Amino acid sequence: MLTPGRYVGSEEVEDNDEDFATKMQQLTEKLGEQMAKGAELDQLIRQKLGGLGYGF
Repeated sequence: MLTPGRYVGSEEVEDNDEDFATKMQQLTEKLGEQMAKGAELDQLIRQKLGGLGYGF
């Protein structure tokens, strides 16, 4: 038999009872924090490169 279902297993999906809106709120807050940290790091990189004479 050459049907893929026989050879490829499917993973069980973990079902949690967390509300979608709550989960999205948590994820967007985390993304906002990570984006802010990324902007801080970008600024630091620009400063360090500028100090080495490679400003842009």
